[in-house]
Amino acid sequence: MAAEFSIAGRRIGPGEPPYIVAEMSGNHNGEIDRAFRILAAAKAAGADAVKLQTYRADTITIDCDRPEFVVQGGLWDGRRLYELYDEAHTPWEWHAPIFAKARELGITVFSAPFDPTAVDLLESLDAPAYKIASPEIVDLPLIRRVARTGKPMIISTGMATFEETEEAVAAARGAGATALCVLHCVSAYPTPPEEANLATIRDLERRLGTVVGLSDHTMDTAIATLAVAMGACLIEKHVTLARADGGVDSAFSLEPEELARLVRDSRIAHSAIGAPAYGPTESERKTLKFRRSLYVVADVRAGEELTEASVRSIRPALGMAPKWLDTVLGCRAARDLKRGEPLTADMVAGGVPGLDD
Repeated sequence: MAAEFSIAGRRIGPGEPPYIVAEMSGNHNGEIDRAFRILAAAKAAGADAVKLQTYRADTITIDCDRPEFVVQGGLWDGRRLYELYDEAHTPWEWHAPIFAKARELGITVFSAPFDPTAVDLLESLDAPAYKIASPEIVDLPLIRRVARTGKPMIISTGMATFEETEEAVAAARGAGATALCVLHCVSAYPTPPEEANLATIRDLERRLGTVVGLSDHTMDTAIATLAVAMGACLIEKHVTLARADGGVDSAFSLEPEELARLVRDSRIAHSAIGAPAYGPTESERKTLKFRRSLYVVADVRAGEELTEASVRSIRPALGMAPKWLDTVLGCRAARDLKRGEPLTADMVAGGVPGLDD
């Protein structure tokens, strides 16, 4: 089993309730007050953390009109990368106020850096953890830079082959990372549920030996909740105040009441997993009496034969177990038996063959 670790004092791992991360991304829509409101909404919904993305348009791409710098198809069809990232980015001067607001609200905030200067900024703010976004999983120098901070690392695997994922984890470990969480992810916005392939979660845990989770881009909370039953210890979902308000990621983001449902349902799912168990649970014990057992269903005089007409398997369960029915049929009554009595071994003349074997 993968080793647990902590972010800001909250333990994360198979023995803990799922850690719920609300991804703000660009859903602040360029308004810092909206960013503050997302923090407050995430806290009220019960999320454990809010995640930012730390980049500027010029640190993640260049301002270029070549065709490969224009999105083809999907949610952002026709958008130039530079303009899209300029619209979506969280200004660096907002980071300190956002971290301060999170401390005031009592919710953890951390970020995904996209280049070394972003790591430097986040280190200056004492970020408690770091996320490596799916497209950056191949940026091994960035992964090593983050690992050298000594902070917990969360790595998303969208689009990555297993070999690429393995290389990223090896790079992180080689640079000193010990607290690692790998998130199964499908980088499709939104993700069709039939492409979720949640079985990958257990496979990642088995092959990598890390804590595992899910970065989910489906349109609802069902897939993320199911992922908890598949072993996900951390769930990340994009969050907005209202999809109708628009924004670069709003179309596949949860609204606050949906986030609250995810928090509730994922923790119910975790508590329901339990451990392999057989026999009655504590809450079942009171219903054991409603099992079947052998009862006298017609008066029988002492010495008379017990027959199908006089002994049956019925509810409740105060008599002998039904498995002894064939054995006692044909035996004789040790005394007068009254209809409604539970049949016990001392009511059978000569005892019940095999009962004490």
